[in-house]
Amino acid sequence: MARNWAGTYEYRAPRIEPARDVDDVRRLLQGTGPVHTLGTRHSFTDLPDTPGTLIDVSGLVGGFALDEDARTVTVAAGTRYGDLAIWLDERGWALHNLGSLPHISVGGATSTGTHGSGNGNRVLTTAVRGIRFIGADGEPREVRPGDPDFAALAVGVGAFGVIVSLDLAVEPTYRVRQDVYRGLTWEAFLADPDAITGAGYSVSVFTEWDAASVGHVWVKTRLDADDDPVPDALSGAVRDAVAGGEPLTPVLGDNITEQGGVPGPWNVRLPHFRLDATPSYGDEIQTEYFVPRTDAAAALAAVLALAPAIRPHLLVSELRTAAADDLWLSGAYQRDFLAIHFTWRNEPSGVWEVLPLIESALAPFAPRPHWGKLHRFDAARIAAVHPRLGDARAVFERLDPDGRFVNEHLVRVGLRDPR
Repeated sequence: MARNWAGTYEYRAPRIEPARDVDDVRRLLQGTGPVHTLGTRHSFTDLPDTPGTLIDVSGLVGGFALDEDARTVTVAAGTRYGDLAIWLDERGWALHNLGSLPHISVGGATSTGTHGSGNGNRVLTTAVRGIRFIGADGEPREVRPGDPDFAALAVGVGAFGVIVSLDLAVEPTYRVRQDVYRGLTWEAFLADPDAITGAGYSVSVFTEWDAASVGHVWVKTRLDADDDPVPDALSGAVRDAVAGGEPLTPVLGDNITEQGGVPGPWNVRLPHFRLDATPSYGDEIQTEYFVPRTDAAAALAAVLALAPAIRPHLLVSELRTAAADDLWLSGAYQRDFLAIHFTWRNEPSGVWEVLPLIESALAPFAPRPHWGKLHRFDAARIAAVHPRLGDARAVFERLDPDGRFVNEHLVRVGLRDPR
């Protein structure tokens, strides 16, 4: 019995076959029948499932090749971001951002538009400078920015082939400190959301939708020098004190990265969770919606009004931002976004019932759901908020005319035609 990393989705595929190299992938694509790619299993739905063979690419790791002149690194698709980040930092290089979990694979995270945070930071996929994949016919292909299909395939949700390696943009390494602010009121937050989300290089707001207080604001500051000052207050919220060198904020447990303003390498400060620990809560379901950042205050107020229905099923919510891009299926396609994330208790029926309330409240703001997380959008509603959905589907159909990568989920959200 194979499940996702949180144990809350059980794959129905009758066969899961590991791939250790490109030849394994090509062999597994020989013949006919439905196939799909499975990585580090961080999706919360049937997005990567198939009635045929799941090709487990989590064994496609390493393969690092750094091109300092081009400022790119080549990496195998199954590699975890945390492992790549360590390798880069040891050589004086870095990525522009990381997700909250360093455990996610490069291929899977970029394919679903995973984002990290920061008003000026674009989603992780925007660092992609090349994608090498094996098509449904078993033949290798490559696509790069500027190629006609790149904008469709960059966030390609596994709909067209098996990604085996990618090139990512890199930059010189940098240092970051992480501080936590408490006591932010909803009145202060909604009065100027940009003042909060723009308070650092990467900012996350953790909330339980309590009317008395927003919760905790985690500000990650990119440093020019380790002694760069940070403010003691943020829109009325107060920065945590530090006693004995240890932060006083056990918000999620001992699996979080170090807080309390201690400078450190980018790769151990930008994620929320340590690579050597189980991330988040573990036994959980996740949901996330992207709304225009210009609508942040109104969208948050609409969700806050649903707090009595949300809180019984909620572990915590996280609010983050990202800058606009031109990738057709990105949550940030042509608009800066505010991401409203829900980490739910493992209560499938209760969560399933509350999602329509949230989606209805957010409807005036054209919310886009995260491709890898639980939502109740169908093809018509997805098409209404993703203007290039039909164009992306046409590319997928052209590359995979026999529908080998088609599954129920991709049909349900309009990314593939039914077979």
